[in-house]
Amino acid sequence: MTKLDGTALVETVRSWPGVALRPHRFGGTEFVVNGKEIGHMHGVSLVDLLLPKAARDEAIGLGKAVPHHVLPESNWVSVHLFTETDVRSALELLRFKYDLLVSSNA
Repeated sequence: MTKLDGTALVETVRSWPGVALRPHRFGGTEFVVNGKEIGHMHGVSLVDLLLPKAARDEAIGLGKAVPHHVLPESNWVSVHLFTETDVRSALELLRFKYDLLVSSNA
């Protein structure tokens, strides 16, 4: 993967063990592991995911995400994929959530 973009992000997350893709109920593509949602994408330029409160606050504080575009007071965050740095941030957060879900199912 030489250039990171939304399409490359989908392929990367899909390559993680046990990850499946399915349509998201509000449109877009949902990433699932062990029957639980890791996060989802709207098109190829917006990623949403639910994080524990401390991780949510840290991600927002570090500029890796913004409060969710519809539910800003929730623990959901959004990552708008404008740059390769944004894609890297989204992948980092999705991997954090993936690892959390996989370890909680062990």
